[in-house]
Amino acid sequence: MKIREIKIFKICYYTLLAILISLALLFIGSMFPIPGNYKMMTVLSGSMEPAIHTGSVVIVKPMKSYEIGDVITFGKATKTETPITHRVYDMRIQEGNPIYITKGDANNAHDQREIMANEVIGKVLFSVPYAGYAVEAAKKPIGFILIIIIPAVVIVGDELRKIWKEIIKLRNKKKDKEQDKEIKGLKEEIEKLKEEK
Repeated sequence: MKIREIKIFKICYYTLLAILISLALLFIGSMFPIPGNYKMMTVLSGSMEPAIHTGSVVIVKPMKSYEIGDVITFGKATKTETPITHRVYDMRIQEGNPIYITKGDANNAHDQREIMANEVIGKVLFSVPYAGYAVEAAKKPIGFILIIIIPAVVIVGDELRKIWKEIIKLRNKKKDKEQDKEIKGLKEEIEKLKEEK
């Protein structure tokens, strides 16, 4: 391989590694029930196109209040129910509590169901297009093996190979130093023998 190809490979390798580690940390962190914690959700429909693409991952953070124009995620996250991500289209106050009327950017009309403040999971801070396909695949056993386990094994194997190479280099340096000492000792003995003659 040429030096330039090796550099490009290393850049791609470490970029992929950083992305995988970031996604894994974010995914694990979002699973803990910490108040005010960031959540990572997957958008499964095209109702927010073009702002948020189908299959995107959205990073959501609970806020004290939400305004018209904010993109929020609301609803229950269970095996049978999936949270929805839509924009706050309108809002009103009822008995001191805000009620949100939402609308998907790609939809012609606003949602029929009004959203209570306690149903809102949080405001969408940003989205990562198409990363949701990988996240959803990783939730299945075969996807977990292909997306998480195999890359992790490759990365760990590569790092172990590098460590082994360094160990070999250190051993060789130690041997070289020992051989240099022996050669120096032999040269000194030869010089002594020459002087004795």
